[in-house]
Amino acid sequence: ALLNNQPMGFYHPATLVKDAQRHGQPVRPVDVARSEWLSTVEEGAVRLGLMTVKGFRDAAGHRLVEARRARPFASVDDLVARAGLARDELTRLAEIGALAPLGLTRRGALWEAERAARPPGPLWAGQAPPPESSPLVEMTVEECVVADYRGTALTVGPHPMALRRADLARRGVTPAADLARAPDGARVRVAGAVIVRQRPGTAKGFVFLSLEDETGITNAIIRPPLFERDRATIVHEPFVLVEGVLQHQDGVISVRAARVRPLPPLPAAVPSHDFH
Repeated sequence: ALLNNQPMGFYHPATLVKDAQRHGQPVRPVDVARSEWLSTVEEGAVRLGLMTVKGFRDAAGHRLVEARRARPFASVDDLVARAGLARDELTRLAEIGALAPLGLTRRGALWEAERAARPPGPLWAGQAPPPESSPLVEMTVEECVVADYRGTALTVGPHPMALRRADLARRGVTPAADLARAPDGARVRVAGAVIVRQRPGTAKGFVFLSLEDETGITNAIIRPPLFERDRATIVHEPFVLVEGVLQHQDGVISVRAARVRPLPPLPAAVPSHDFH
């Protein structure tokens, strides 16, 4: 229901999906053979809907679903012909892996989409062109994550922070899920994608950050002098590293920040909701 009624709420769909996965809820990607326009429940899993795809038109989505109900798609050419997809829509579906049920990898689908989006010409009119293997190198895991965020603003694959966990561990960064085991008052380093920025008018200039990594969410408290000193990093950087003192208060874990630094560029930016 939350995914189908965006924009709304405190957290972006990217965070909702990752939180669901951390709690054991399977979430499946957009798929031209199974996705409806809205996200649905499919055998106990959440199947992302076509509405999740950036730039995918409502009319095109409903044409695709209706054509599939008549009979499954046999090829990319069949999909284009019966769903009436524009070139940019077909390319987006290919890039996010939604054409996998047609037996295509992401780069293979992009190669097919480029051909299928062009009129066939008189020689091949009324018949399928011969199959042609893609010469493109397949996407790495990191490239797939980048494509997911570019095409849907979320991913059901690895969280971007997971791709940097080995380096963060070497730098002494504690994952969000491990903070509960550290004592109150301990000096810690935490890092994550900034998913919420808050600067309430009643908070006397304090800023509150929510940082997400692959294990959970960490709350960081930024005092006014630190905010003024590191304003650009706190307001604009999508991924940050925070050094400070751990606080356990009334069952809430947070880090009272002493220093905030930007992390080196990561492959994909997690969307944030900012209230400041």
